[in-house]
Amino acid sequence: MAEVKASLVSAVVAAFLSSAVLAFVEDLDDSFKDSRVNDIWLVDFYAPWCGYCKKLEPVWEDVGLELKSSGSPVRVGKMDATAFSGMASEFGVRGYPTIKLLKGDLAYSYKGPRTKDDIVEFANRVSGPAMRALPSKQMFEHMLKRHTVLFVYVGGESPLREKYSDVASELIVHTYFFSASEEVFPEEMTLPELPAVVVFKDGGYFTYDEYVDGSLSSWVNKERFQGYLQIDGFTLYDSLGPFEGGFFAGVEIIGAIIWRIKVNCGEATLLGFCKKTISQLYFSSCRDFQFGHMDGNDYINSLIMGEVPVPSVIILNTSNEQYFLPEEPVQTLEQLVQFINNVHNGSAQAYGGDGIIQRIKRIGFDARATIMSVFRSSPLLGCFLFGLPLGVISLMCYGICTAETDDAASEDMDALKREERPAGEEDGLTQEEKDVIGLIT
Repeated sequence: MAEVKASLVSAVVAAFLSSAVLAFVEDLDDSFKDSRVNDIWLVDFYAPWCGYCKKLEPVWEDVGLELKSSGSPVRVGKMDATAFSGMASEFGVRGYPTIKLLKGDLAYSYKGPRTKDDIVEFANRVSGPAMRALPSKQMFEHMLKRHTVLFVYVGGESPLREKYSDVASELIVHTYFFSASEEVFPEEMTLPELPAVVVFKDGGYFTYDEYVDGSLSSWVNKERFQGYLQIDGFTLYDSLGPFEGGFFAGVEIIGAIIWRIKVNCGEATLLGFCKKTISQLYFSSCRDFQFGHMDGNDYINSLIMGEVPVPSVIILNTSNEQYFLPEEPVQTLEQLVQFINNVHNGSAQAYGGDGIIQRIKRIGFDARATIMSVFRSSPLLGCFLFGLPLGVISLMCYGICTAETDDAASEDMDALKREERPAGEEDGLTQEEKDVIGLIT
């Protein structure tokens, strides 16, 4: 009896906790359009049949619980985009799941990893002011330790501040933006002029120059990454690639090409060499390059539809999918600098690209890779998926060919019969039949 009571109590507690968690995530309908105006909402647009959406459900409940318990002003909801497709279309939902933070008339799309911590950090960053103040040296030092990349506007009211505020409103989905007076910086730090926009990263700082760097938005978008990254497919095209609002692919800024260099390092020697020398390059003449390394060569091989040895160095232009390989293995700083300069001045041999022929090759390569992966993972399934359609097509072709053969054989037999028919039977009548007809007429 005691065990039964204990199980009932546990069930009641579990049900209560479940309902409490679900209370932090509100189910939204078509009335949401009018009711959302005065609040900040973090909304998951989902489809009931979507596997990724189902995988996100427990994470989304944790997000709602975390934001509610921390006192965040952000309300968390979810909407069935298939049931309320008109509403979803108004918010620009094109796939599932789609996560958006809605603040006033603005809608910010979340493109990062679907983990609780990353989504909560995104909500807290975007829901706050686009530009945050750093009132003291202690606050500046705290933020400098907390953020690997830190943008700060220095100075009073100015046209540059207005531009900075607009860029902050646009790109707050990616990073924080701060403002401060010159007094919060270390005494040894000097700025060429005020007002100024400064980015702190990689143990140093860089100042925005409108005449050299061009658009402030493009400069911020380039500088929001550390000089050296661990790179994978997601980082390459979701973080470094285009984003909603700016469509910056990390490749073209006021006529200058921003190249993405990938170092496939299977050996610690080359990896250590790259990290050591790239820091020197980045702070001198190669700040138009994004450096990083990628473990293994599987992704690069699929990207270039070929194979590169490990370890190796490859430069990839993400604007047109061209890539460059050194003529000989890179072993010294001079070789690496020469290779980069050759790419930059156009003397290096370019491979790949996004032309029509290359796109056709890409379709064939992707189809072949898909078929091979299916056969490797499940040979029987591969034989069924591809063998059955091929068998049906073969039978159809056989039927068409044999039908044409039968028609041709029939025509040949008719011609042969006509040739073998005696004289006077060409019209199908015997001579006696013709005589009878003649007497009658």
